[in-house]
Amino acid sequence: MTVVVLKKGAPTAVVVLVGMMGAGKTTVGREYARRHGLRFVDCDHELEARTGVSVATIFEIEGEGGFRRREAQLLDELTVEPGLVLATGGGIVLSPDNRAILRERGIVVYLNVPAQILWERTRNDKNRPLLQVPNPRERIEALYSQRDPLYREVADIIVDGGRGNPSGMVRLVDRAVDQFRKKHAYAERGAG
Repeated sequence: MTVVVLKKGAPTAVVVLVGMMGAGKTTVGREYARRHGLRFVDCDHELEARTGVSVATIFEIEGEGGFRRREAQLLDELTVEPGLVLATGGGIVLSPDNRAILRERGIVVYLNVPAQILWERTRNDKNRPLLQVPNPRERIEALYSQRDPLYREVADIIVDGGRGNPSGMVRLVDRAVDQFRKKHAYAERGAG
């Protein structure tokens, strides 16, 4: 097996979208990949395809720990694929090992959406295991408070979203990734 180590600023570096559930990672990632002719993978959908069951069922059978182990394996596998756009699950940053992989292997874009807007987007979604609690709004706020510093820790780029439309978010991500690559490529040339 060959492992390819990609430089973060390289044109083939993996673009990884992180953020809370409902932030728009899948929508933005899919459109970004389409515009650039890249392969798009949503981690949750890929896990469902590989296991043949929903994320909710994985949570039910294996617990959150089992789901997180599967998610970590998938992240490790996919982040060595050149030219990939990857939408991660919201909890990918909970593991220090995952955070290290994200920092080392991808251009990480944090789609930062306020908790109130996340609540509005997800409140009727029964397919989100972590929101199947008596007070899902409080849960979103608690998860946001816990995860926001971790997203910021791994992010190369932070895109503040919320009320903007998906195509506007894609344009922001597009510009930010392009600027990041140019800046990083310049720094690499200057270091030689």
